[in-house]
Amino acid sequence: MKRKIFIILVTIAILAFFSIIFSLINMGNNEIYSNIKIQNISAQGKKQEEINTEINKIYNENKINGIKLKHGDYETEISFDQSGVSAKIGDAVTKAYSIGRDGNIITNNYRILLGFFIPQNIEIEINIDEKSIDSLIDDTESKLPDVLINNDYYIEDNKLIITKGKNGVIINKEELKNKIIEEIKDFSNTDNVIEIPTQEASPENIDIEKIAEEIECDPQDAYLSENPLEVHADESGIKLAISIEEAKKILSEEKEEYEIPLTITKANITVLDLGDKAFPNLLGTCTTNYDASNINRNNNLKLAAEKLDGTIVNPGETFSYNQTIGQRTIAAGFKEAKAYANGKVVLDVGGGICQLSSTLYNSTLLSNLEIVERRSHYFKTSYLPAGRDATVSWGSVDFKFKNNRKYPIKITAVAQDGVVKVEIYGIKQEDDYDVKIESSETSIIPMETIYEEDESLKKGEQVTSQYGEDGCTSETYKILLKDGLVVSKTLISKDTYNDLPKIIKQNK
Repeated sequence: MKRKIFIILVTIAILAFFSIIFSLINMGNNEIYSNIKIQNISAQGKKQEEINTEINKIYNENKINGIKLKHGDYETEISFDQSGVSAKIGDAVTKAYSIGRDGNIITNNYRILLGFFIPQNIEIEINIDEKSIDSLIDDTESKLPDVLINNDYYIEDNKLIITKGKNGVIINKEELKNKIIEEIKDFSNTDNVIEIPTQEASPENIDIEKIAEEIECDPQDAYLSENPLEVHADESGIKLAISIEEAKKILSEEKEEYEIPLTITKANITVLDLGDKAFPNLLGTCTTNYDASNINRNNNLKLAAEKLDGTIVNPGETFSYNQTIGQRTIAAGFKEAKAYANGKVVLDVGGGICQLSSTLYNSTLLSNLEIVERRSHYFKTSYLPAGRDATVSWGSVDFKFKNNRKYPIKITAVAQDGVVKVEIYGIKQEDDYDVKIESSETSIIPMETIYEEDESLKKGEQVTSQYGEDGCTSETYKILLKDGLVVSKTLISKDTYNDLPKIIKQNK
């Protein structure tokens, strides 16, 4: 028995001796111990500053490159900034360095020795704003060239216009979000290219009964009340002029667009009848410039501004740019002009009217109205800073805002002599704020140069057919002020504008 105790004591003493010697050997070691990784990157034998610099370099390279999303020929890019990504690299490095140092002699030696046999990987805490990713995915889906187009409707004069949707693709959003998150967390991958997961989809059947329920109402006169001044908006009475069965018969035909007759009963007194007294205050305004010598663009902007001018939006109502301006067709008076479509500059009927929707967007922001739907362009625009534009496309992308004020508002719009001006009038309220909009470019997406063979050129000749432009990412904030003091600063959008490639035609 005594012999066993003696052997145990000697063994403990020997272990303690070697443990102390081992500790003394490692005492001056300021490098991370064996078999330790940070986010699967080897940290073994490296000092804290060294591995911290290495990992930050990898992270920043991925951050600059962003993540490319591809769908057929369509390609877009999202940045880490837009995804609200932050990485606690320093904390992970400190944790890796503390292995074998943050305990007593025995536990420290045990962890150091363990590392010779079992690798240890320290995960970097990466915070990702999933709501931002959801928003980016929604924005990407709206820009797919073959995206599903849903049924839509609007009222024009005494007709209910129903536009039939088209089959297309929708994004498997949860799958794509998971892939984006995985890509962000994978420091070893520098390609950062994701094929967008999509599936074929069809628009729902047109439900005329549901539409009728949404639009039918009785007429209501507008009136003013004094002390304090209040405006009570008018409402036109709307009823289907035919039966539901007759409407269903019309909808059974194979058409792109359907017209259902309506019975419109105008209010005896409208807000416009109340005169300027109903809209005494300028709530917000924006002005942008365009090339008036471009005849077709000039025509489209003037026509769209005339349709927008005088629009009244009652409290609680949602304004739709597409429904207000209507479908852009030759028959409606629109002409072909340059526009962005499927990531290219093309001629499109109604081209240029995104400038009016963008000018209106800024007016609504400055009026502190609620934005319901807004998308940025594929490329930067020349008439407004990045983050301040609002693109539209008939049947797929709209600009919408809600009148979240107590009283009706009136929109005035004009496009002439190279100037687009939109003003919003209403009644100032006690709880109103002064509004400032701040936008900044957070990163640059370098312009790509593409060479195209053109045998019509002389041998060795090169001609630049498209000069191109750098893309960028941007952030836009809305600042509310009261008596000159900042009350709040809210991020309203993070946008990505792709680079417009420089195209050089050549004949080698």
